[in-house]
Parts: sequence; C-alpha cells; structure tokens
Amino acid sequence: MTQFNRTEVRIAPVFAGLLTLQVGCATNQSATPHDVAFTQQQASMTPDAALADLKAGNRRFVAGQTRDYDLLAQARATASGQYPKAIILGCLDSRVPPEMVFDQGIGDIFVGRVAGNFENQDLLGSMEFGTKLAGAKLIVVLGHEACGAVKGAIDQVKLGNLTATLENINVDTSGIAGERSSKNKTLVASVIESNVRQTVRDIQSRSPVIADLVRQGELKVVGAIYDLDTGRVSWLDQ
Repeated sequence: MTQFNRTEVRIAPVFAGLLTLQVGCATNQSATPHDVAFTQQQASMTPDAALADLKAGNRRFVAGQTRDYDLLAQARATASGQYPKAIILGCLDSRVPPEMVFDQGIGDIFVGRVAGNFENQDLLGSMEFGTKLAGAKLIVVLGHEACGAVKGAIDQVKLGNLTATLENINVDTSGIAGERSSKNKTLVASVIESNVRQTVRDIQSRSPVIADLVRQGELKVVGAIYDLDTGRVSWLDQ
C-alpha cells in the first residue's frame, strides 16, 4: 500500500500520481527499471543540455532529417510516468507544432499554447508544476513570424473574449517608423520579438518558484521565434 508523505497529500489529486511515482523512483520503491532510468536521465540533464537538444532537433526538422519515431511504442513506454526535458510556451497557431518543430517524441516536452504566447496565472502554475514537480530543465517562449494575435493586438481588435486575450500581448511600438497597424511588417516583427522578450522576463518576475530554480542553475528561461517559411527557430540572446 502506497504511503503518502505530507508534501504529497497537499498536491492536487491530478498531480499526486506523478509526484508519488517520482518519489518512488527516487527511493527505488514500486518503480520499474524504465522509470528509474528515465528519472536518472532527466535528473542528470542540465538546462544547457536541454537547450542544445531542442536546437539539434530544429536543425533536423529544417534539414528534413527528423527521427523515425515509433509513437505507439513511446505511448506504452511513457504510460507509467513522464520525464520531459523542457516546457514550450507557444502560440495557438496551427502552423507551429512544437513537437514537430523541435523533433521531439511523446513524453519529451510539455506544451502550453495560447494565442500570442503570453503568460498568465494558469500558465505560470502549469510551468511551476512542469519544472519544480516534474523536473523540466528549460522553458522556451516560442513566438512566430506574422503572428495573427500580435497583429490583432496592434490593431486593437475587439471581439468577445478575444478582446481580453489580446490585451495580454506586449505591444511596444517605440522607435519603429511607419504606420501603426498590422500592415507595417517591420512593426509586426518588432512587436513579436518584444512580446517574447517581455514574456521571458514576466515568467521569472511573476513566479518566485521559477525564479528560484533559475537562480540555483536548475532552470533556464529563453525566447525564440519560428520562421513560417523555413521552419527555422531563431534563438534570442543565444
């Protein structure tokens, strides 16, 4: 019979199974060899190694040399637990699927998506779970070229709940010449980048849990922008 400690009892039921599994793996109780191996692999991975892995995956994607995954085998292998290396906060856009863009398989990355790839309390809580409890070493804020949400924010689009959604997007138009509308491609590109950079900063300033992991060197938070035409990810400040 599984014994829960006080920390586990405080975790919401939806997370308790994962935390119990990880504790069991750490103490070699009720853990399969597969669970132990993947727990050790994740624990030994550094934030820089996780970033290098995603960069290599994107290079494979751009070159058309992605790995040949047996997805059903991966589904079976990860059924007892998950040990993702990274969290991707991406846009809702259907043309930017993070697992494909970074050539990752089932169980390799957490993915949170919202139009405009911004953070809010729900996403911050999810990222705290994915890092502090589930062990991910990297958070990537992934913007993309010609983002429709950014264009809508620039144009101050009003439409039902979308109005409030777009208000979360950082629109910094300072220093950009030309028309203040989404027709100005230079302006759109600038806002896409500034929004990613602001989100990277906000994640760390709004979450003491994540900020503490970063200070300890256990986590990195980085920004990137995806090119729709080439499939290439450009990394900011890397």
